[in-house]
Amino acid sequence: MMVRNARKLRLAAAVGVSLAIAGCSATFRNHGYIPADDELAEIAVGVDTRETVAAAVGRPTSFGLLDGSGWYYVQSRFRNFAFRAPEEIDREVLAISFDDGGVVRNIERFGLRDGRVVPLSRRVTESNIAKSSFLRQLFSNIGNVRAQDFID
Repeated sequence: MMVRNARKLRLAAAVGVSLAIAGCSATFRNHGYIPADDELAEIAVGVDTRETVAAAVGRPTSFGLLDGSGWYYVQSRFRNFAFRAPEEIDREVLAISFDDGGVVRNIERFGLRDGRVVPLSRRVTESNIAKSSFLRQLFSNIGNVRAQDFID
């Protein structure tokens, strides 16, 4: 009886240690889509158009912002480890640019090492009521209402 309990205890300890080790391993997530090299080989610079590129590799999720001159395919790989924030460990961007006639001008591939950190700023109008109490806001409108505001 004592031997059986010892075996169960060892088995439970082994399972617990295995779960603890498995819980500390990193997990990976993939986001986005990059066409395969054999699909890109079907695209000829100076010959293919937006329609033929869409038929060969599909439409991207990102386009050129100003004039739609480029298509961008982006794929990223993130590593999650325990309680830490996800870390991007790999990124690939495929840029297909078009001329004014919609014909492929260039195909470029960029990796994470080619990227730059771009500071983004939020353009939010600051509220002028942040430092005012509710009563001050309520009474500040007295006298600001004119009869002309209500007549169409």
